[in-house]
Amino acid sequence: MATINFGGTEEQVVTREEFPLEKAREVLKDEVIAVIGYGVQGPGQSLNLKDNGFNVIVGQRKDSKTWDKAIADGWVPGETLFEIEEALDKATIIQYLLSDAGQIAVWPTVKKYLKPGKALYFSHGFGITYKERTGIVPPADVDVILVAPKGSGTSLRRMFLEGRGLNSSYAIFQDATGKAFDRVVALGIGVGSGYLFETTFKREVYSDLTGERGTLMGCIQGIFAAQYEVLRANGHSPSEAFNETVEELTQSLMPLVAENGMDWMYANTSTTAQRGALDWWKPFRDATKPVFDKLYKEVAAGNEAQRSIDSNSQEDYRVKLEDELKELRESEMWQAGNAVRKLRPENN
Repeated sequence: MATINFGGTEEQVVTREEFPLEKAREVLKDEVIAVIGYGVQGPGQSLNLKDNGFNVIVGQRKDSKTWDKAIADGWVPGETLFEIEEALDKATIIQYLLSDAGQIAVWPTVKKYLKPGKALYFSHGFGITYKERTGIVPPADVDVILVAPKGSGTSLRRMFLEGRGLNSSYAIFQDATGKAFDRVVALGIGVGSGYLFETTFKREVYSDLTGERGTLMGCIQGIFAAQYEVLRANGHSPSEAFNETVEELTQSLMPLVAENGMDWMYANTSTTAQRGALDWWKPFRDATKPVFDKLYKEVAAGNEAQRSIDSNSQEDYRVKLEDELKELRESEMWQAGNAVRKLRPENN
């Protein structure tokens, strides 16, 4: 463990330096890792583990689109790709990477295969934290652990192939074997984490649900839409409004912020932009903070979890989802964005 000062608070993190890939392989050399689910996180985590030299199999429903995707990615039926129950039976570590709704539906099957000494691995604290709502209560004689990469499975895989890594949180909910720490850190290194920071299942899901609804997706789309609509209402063209709202931020500024920090960004922009950004960031904070306070309380109360469970378990969920996505996709802003992306030099 390394002790790092994060803005005045010292935290212990695990880096690849003190827990190298070779050590991770040694820890898991006798383990069979079954990745259950091949949707959002499954492909990236399983492929990274396989490429890093771990014994990985995939469990997925046969004759599904994701079964076909797994075959296209190189998993071989009967060798490294199995029906869910067969993969569960073979596994010593079960990576439970189905959607939250999927985890609820498949849990009775998974529970049958949780023999003493196995490990149950999550990348989201939802199922365990809201166990009264999900019914996911593991037996006491298995390790229950979590590695949550701070990004999409697509990004995890892409950065791995580039020789980089996403930072991940890790948590231990239940240490039945005395090996839970080594297991979870080895898996975190194996899936391609940059470094690992400690959390709990509860803190992970609270921060994750807040972030998804907040600055990562919900809030950022809301802010994009608000600025775009104000610019359009004041006579600016769709191209100009989109470039000033989205394109400049995502293509130019955010990569620099990611590389150097917002303080550097402020210091390395025009004096006019500096003055405006310094004057206006606090009013935007003050305007949105009450919304974030309300959002966090809804997450902590379990209301957001229940909304997700109720919505995602409906038979017509996919139809309703497509209607909502269509609204976004066909909005003028994102239609303008589609045109702008096609005009980027790398696409011509």
